[in-house]
Amino acid sequence: MTTLKVTPEQEKAVKALGFLRNKGTDNFNGRIITVNGKITATQLKCVAEAAEKFGNGDVLFTTRLTIEVPGIPYDKIEDFRAYIAKEGLETGGTGSKVRPIVACKATTCQYGLLDGYALSEEIHERFYNGYSDVKLPHKFKIGVGGCPNNCIKPDLNDLGIIGQMLPIFDEELCNGCKKCPVEEFCPMDAAKVVDGKLNIDKEICNNCGRCIGKCHFDAIEEGKAKFKITIGGRWGKKVNKGIAISKLFEDEEEVMTTIEKMILIYREQGITGERLADTIERIGFENIEAQLLSDEILERKQEILDAKLHLVGGATC
Repeated sequence: MTTLKVTPEQEKAVKALGFLRNKGTDNFNGRIITVNGKITATQLKCVAEAAEKFGNGDVLFTTRLTIEVPGIPYDKIEDFRAYIAKEGLETGGTGSKVRPIVACKATTCQYGLLDGYALSEEIHERFYNGYSDVKLPHKFKIGVGGCPNNCIKPDLNDLGIIGQMLPIFDEELCNGCKKCPVEEFCPMDAAKVVDGKLNIDKEICNNCGRCIGKCHFDAIEEGKAKFKITIGGRWGKKVNKGIAISKLFEDEEEVMTTIEKMILIYREQGITGERLADTIERIGFENIEAQLLSDEILERKQEILDAKLHLVGGATC
């Protein structure tokens, strides 16, 4: 290995800006935030130019929809940041705080049940940017999935959002067809004709909405859009599947409020170094859920944000 010239203090300082050291060298990967995995053609061109000017010419895509440019010398970091800033791009995405948001392409996907790009951009602005100076016990990852297909695995994030479409079933219009198109089309086998009437098992139905419009007699012509939220997911050395909050949320503002409550609870009640999954296991899901469905934590928002918490690292996983 080569002799390292960059000091640990310098390395720590630029890591906070989104620059991770290439093992055994004085060069760094610059992590560019895409907001939600969507950038313009002009921005993409800028990234390519920056990779050639300041890096080794390669461009890497991370699992959390950020872009990394490897091979940037320590003394070229500020030049790199200034160059991409011309097109509204910034680096970051590290530390014990809200991390870059991951979202599927629900806005344009045939199965999408929510405007994934708009929702994730709002979350990015309010919590990645708005809470950028708020130290948490550990990293806090948010995933936005447009439907129950769960392509970006929302329930393996600390907080996951999943688009839902609850079918509105008009029993009076159901003819109990022997060959029911709703029953045939349901991917979950939740819809069954029993005793001459269609029955949708709510315990099995995942609210994908794909049954809407399939009935020849218009028994399921509409659905109600909602949001499912899971908390405590984690992927890595210790895998944990997030638990769904019992309530389905009506609108985006409810979702935003719930995200903020979860961040505040985690900041106040989490122990430095533990992931949210561990906090929930220690305190109890029922306790956390009760706090999320109440507004009490918001009444202490400023007190929680002003508290001198999690000033020293110590990640446990």
